[in-house]
Amino acid sequence: EEDFEIIDKKQLPDAAELNNEEKAKPEEARWSAPILSLARKASENLALGYGSALKSASLVGLVSKPGSSDSPAKTSTRVHTMEERANLMNMMKLSIKILIQSALSLGRTLDSDFPPLQQFFVVLEHCLKHGLKVKKSFIGQNKSFFGPLELVEKLCPEASDIATSVKNLPELKTAVGRGRAWFYLALMQKKLADYLKVLLDHKHLLSEFYEPDALMMEEEGAVIVGLLVGLNVIDANLCLKGEDLDSQVGVIDFSLYLKETQDSDGKQDGGITAVLDQKHYVEELNRHLSCTVADLQNKIDCLEKTNSKLQEELAAATDRIGSLQEEQQQLKQQNELIRERSEKSVEVTKEDTKVELDTYKQSRQGLDEMYSDVWKQLKEEKKIRLELEKELELQIGMKTEMEIAMKLLEKDTHEKQDTLVALRQQLEEVKAINLQMFHKSQNAECSLQEKTEAISSFEGKTNEMMSSMKQMEKRLQQAEKARQAAEERCNKMKQELAGKLNSCRQQMAQLDSKCSTLEKELKSEKEQRQTLQKELHQEKDATTLLKTELQQMEGLKKELRKLQDEKQQLKKVREEQEQALQEMGLHLSQSKLKMEDIKEVNKALKGHTWLKDDEATHCKQCKKEFSISRRKHHCRNCGDIFCNTCSSNELALPSYPKPVRVCDNCHTLLLQQCSSNSS
Repeated sequence: EEDFEIIDKKQLPDAAELNNEEKAKPEEARWSAPILSLARKASENLALGYGSALKSASLVGLVSKPGSSDSPAKTSTRVHTMEERANLMNMMKLSIKILIQSALSLGRTLDSDFPPLQQFFVVLEHCLKHGLKVKKSFIGQNKSFFGPLELVEKLCPEASDIATSVKNLPELKTAVGRGRAWFYLALMQKKLADYLKVLLDHKHLLSEFYEPDALMMEEEGAVIVGLLVGLNVIDANLCLKGEDLDSQVGVIDFSLYLKETQDSDGKQDGGITAVLDQKHYVEELNRHLSCTVADLQNKIDCLEKTNSKLQEELAAATDRIGSLQEEQQQLKQQNELIRERSEKSVEVTKEDTKVELDTYKQSRQGLDEMYSDVWKQLKEEKKIRLELEKELELQIGMKTEMEIAMKLLEKDTHEKQDTLVALRQQLEEVKAINLQMFHKSQNAECSLQEKTEAISSFEGKTNEMMSSMKQMEKRLQQAEKARQAAEERCNKMKQELAGKLNSCRQQMAQLDSKCSTLEKELKSEKEQRQTLQKELHQEKDATTLLKTELQQMEGLKKELRKLQDEKQQLKKVREEQEQALQEMGLHLSQSKLKMEDIKEVNKALKGHTWLKDDEATHCKQCKKEFSISRRKHHCRNCGDIFCNTCSSNELALPSYPKPVRVCDNCHTLLLQQCSSNSS
């Protein structure tokens, strides 16, 4: 039922032969690390039961206890189950021993294709299948060892990651495949023994899945769990993708546990070569250790020198700090005095400015009132001026009308000059009238300078008339003949001209009266302008006074600005002093950090302890919990356990010829140490 092959007793080696073969191996003599030596001792202890395990596997019957009242059938079944438990326990011992030996001799992480590892999982599967109860369902009978493993998730919360990852794998369709994947993940997590121990501590829960005489319910289960603790030495990297765990056949291959006999001469030669190799290896180790000790002593001497220098620098820095603190206190006192003075001056200036502002506001109110009154007067004067301008425009219009009338009169005279040419008498009268008009026009020019242009035009016209009169005298001789005929006509024309002259005289009198009235109005306007100019001079004087006051205010503002600038300069000086003090504090903190780094380096050089895998459940640096995805890694310098991200650096250490894994803290410390040694 359990897929064992029964082998003849002759083919099985004795325990003494197996011990001799173990001693004859040359590879085992080269183990140097302390973990490997512990594993070797464990394998030697297990070697005592190497032959007895195979012999017990070939036995068929055992004697029942005397005094038992059971039937022969029950006793035979009980004996059979005891034989099976003993066989499985011995096979588990053998598989663990060979797996540890082969893994340590290989010296690297194990893959899923490693034969001893595959046989170990097969034997473990047979151990967990022993004594399983058959569960009946609608589909049929079910006998799977994954049921007890699911209890681990409830009993130990750390195993929840394994259970969820196994359940989420789409490639696994059977309970057997899930159980095998659970084995893989627990071994990579190095907690297979811990999880099975939790199951054995709660046997009342295991009774639902196992028979009372099953291996997991008896003492053999506790022995197997104790043997599984030795597997924590092994590092395994098992890939679950791409493997068909559901259809694998769990058959134990006994050929791995059988060894051929060799000649005694070959054994002796192998032992001698192993001893020589071990001797050479020990000598090389001693030489390497002596070199490392000398290097460490040199480094310790350098560190002592640097410590002394740093102490001297610290003493000088403390002296400087004391002097700077005294200077700081003095500067603070000076700053306080300057602040008090500046505050007093600022208060005085504020009070002065307040008083000046009050006076300025009062004067400004009076000036505003004066300005409003002056503005009203200006508006009224503007209105009066506009009215006067309108009247002047009307007078100018009247003047233009008079000029038009004069032009019309001149036209009439031009038309009637032809009739007056023949008559000298009439011309003499016209000359007298023109002379009178000329005298009147001259009098009008004295009264009205504005009519000079019209009078000059009249003078030109009179000159033209004189020239025309000379021409007319020449024609008089010709016109004397027609004089008699025209005398009657002249009498009529005289009457008409007399009426027109009277009308012209009346119009000239009216114009003279209007000119006198206009001259009076102009005099009154000139007097008003003089009064307005006096008022404007007074306003200009008031504005000059206000300007002087504004200039005084600007001078006060400049003084305030100067005081504010001095205050800002004092603030800048204070801030610069504070920055200098902060920089000195930073230098001191940096020197303290350097001393702490040197102390840590000294501690690191004094020695580290190699932390065990079981003792670390979280990363020492990032404090994250280890899981299937977050593996454990030892730092080869300090010996602590970190995750992959916190220990991704590699450096060449004195005890290792090649670069090895180092944590971030050790990496920075070693780099600082190398830089200090090079400097």
